[in-house]
Amino acid sequence: YHWCAEIRRISSAPVLFLSSASDKMNQLMAMNMGADDFLPKPFDMDLLIAKVQALLRRAYAYGDPAPQAFSRRGAQLDTGRQALLFGGQVIALSRNEYRILFKLMENAGRVVSREDLMQSLWETDTFVDENTLSVNVNRLRRRLEAAGLHDFIATRVGAGYIIE
Repeated sequence: YHWCAEIRRISSAPVLFLSSASDKMNQLMAMNMGADDFLPKPFDMDLLIAKVQALLRRAYAYGDPAPQAFSRRGAQLDTGRQALLFGGQVIALSRNEYRILFKLMENAGRVVSREDLMQSLWETDTFVDENTLSVNVNRLRRRLEAAGLHDFIATRVGAGYIIE
């Protein structure tokens, strides 16, 4: 967990945990420390390959269109730098935080379902625990709160998330 947090401080490189400690607490701890995904042992090799390919696809998307910028409530998401600009500061985002914010700001004013967010984040049909999305959204909310963006992401119970 320590090294994952250290890597996350300086890089947005993909981090996949492979662990025999597969209880919920260890999975949550890994996600809270900055992991992008968690695969418990024993694991299926095809699933591991699919998860690594999905992580690499998201991390190193080739042929992306020209950078876009989305603005809401004084915050600007710079897609070229994959950073959030607010109050004269640049807020570093992990890959998952960026993808969540991108999807929400792209659909600003509209509710984005949890399923749509999960598909955007993990781009796979394999099962991903819904709690993983909650952990990522809560981590993003804490980062936004620390930067002064209070209540930036609202929850619509039973529907999803929205930036108004």
